[in-house]
Amino acid sequence: MSVRVEHGIGTVLLDRPPVNALDRDARGLLRLAAEEMTRRDDVRAVVLRGVGRFSAGADIAEMATSTHEVMRVHAPVLQAAFAAVAAIGKPVVAAITGFALGGGCELALTADRRVIAEDATIGLPEVRLGIIPGAGGTQRLPRLVGPAVAKDLIYTGRVVSAAEALAIGLVDEVVPAADVVAAATAWAARFVTDSPKHEPPRA
Repeated sequence: MSVRVEHGIGTVLLDRPPVNALDRDARGLLRLAAEEMTRRDDVRAVVLRGVGRFSAGADIAEMATSTHEVMRVHAPVLQAAFAAVAAIGKPVVAAITGFALGGGCELALTADRRVIAEDATIGLPEVRLGIIPGAGGTQRLPRLVGPAVAKDLIYTGRVVSAAEALAIGLVDEVVPAADVVAAATAWAARFVTDSPKHEPPRA
């Protein structure tokens, strides 16, 4: 996880190859990055992206070796990290390449806008592992796409293409993979000049 600020735009970069899984360390770093973006007056907008791929969500290998008690303790940590991103208080755009699955999709849902590569996929496949989205997906997804579509995606766990994601309102823009970061950055740049220092937090 790294943070860069350039020309008023903060970039939060997920960098945990090969799939940018959000293990315990990454969740803590994500929260710190979000809090830094909130605190810094030189940041007017934020781009959230991953190296290569956006994120496959929680670290399944880590989950498989965790006891119920460990999961009970660490689940709120994941939720707090995502809540911190949602509460940045400045325009946030998720630049999605490769895939945004499970917690990766839930992380993208915390942003104000989602730009996705035309060959990328997105979804909440947790039900196929016998669990439900646990980082805000059951709340943020229906607010974005409506209850019926949200139920379909959560109940079936199906992963959708960029084209379908755009059609159902899950993402806002589809561009070639090579243009995702540029498109997200261009949107963020609109808020740099004469933007207010503080915006109301998102739910």
